[in-house]
Amino acid sequence: MTRNKLVYITLFLTALVFIGCSSSGGDDDGPTPTPPIGGGDDDDPVIPDPAAATLVFPEDESECTTGVVNAEDTTISTITFEWSEAANTDRYTVTVTNLNTDISTFANSNTNSVDIALERGVPFSWFVTSRGNATTTTTDSETFRFYNEGEGIENYAPFPAEAVNPARGANIAATALVALEWSGSDVDGDITGYEVLFGTDSAALSSAGTTADTSLGDVSVTSGNTYFWQVVTTDSAGNTSTSELFQFRVN
Repeated sequence: MTRNKLVYITLFLTALVFIGCSSSGGDDDGPTPTPPIGGGDDDDPVIPDPAAATLVFPEDESECTTGVVNAEDTTISTITFEWSEAANTDRYTVTVTNLNTDISTFANSNTNSVDIALERGVPFSWFVTSRGNATTTTTDSETFRFYNEGEGIENYAPFPAEAVNPARGANIAATALVALEWSGSDVDGDITGYEVLFGTDSAALSSAGTTADTSLGDVSVTSGNTYFWQVVTTDSAGNTSTSELFQFRVN
């Protein structure tokens, strides 16, 4: 083979290698993957949360007089609790709490009413939890309070006061004085006054003062301490109620 023929063959083979590399597409890694049908997780069905029920009966801050008295134990009566049907809800749980003992009773229902037997002459609170079969999310209604009518009771004790400020479990900025505020109510509408019990030892609270208002100002506090307080409500018949134990911390 002559030298010229060898050069031509070498150039020809080099050209073939170059053409093969160029036709491979450079950085092309192959065909573009086809996206999954349906668009992935974005097309998963949205499950709506259960809506809050609207409470109907017993009414808020009322005396319930329609309970059916137990024939064998007249200290007990059965009340039919009612509420509106809530959207996206399959079942309900009713929570009724004895405000004197803070003990709760629970009842489940697939409809918008349920019968519950309760002690008579006692204040209660109640709310409804909406639940759906396809979700673990639940939604609570607002909370109502009522008295279950008692035999021979002419004047009911006030409802236990509820903390307004500081809120239960609040952490407040460093300060030397705090104004305590609460709400009070009575089905007879005859509250005459309040006494506030206050201190750093929940088992040994002292009187911080009495008032006819629903606030008590200028209570001395110290940074770094946790404080406990209760409100004793009195009506014109001498009936009293004691709130739950509230607490707050001063930073």
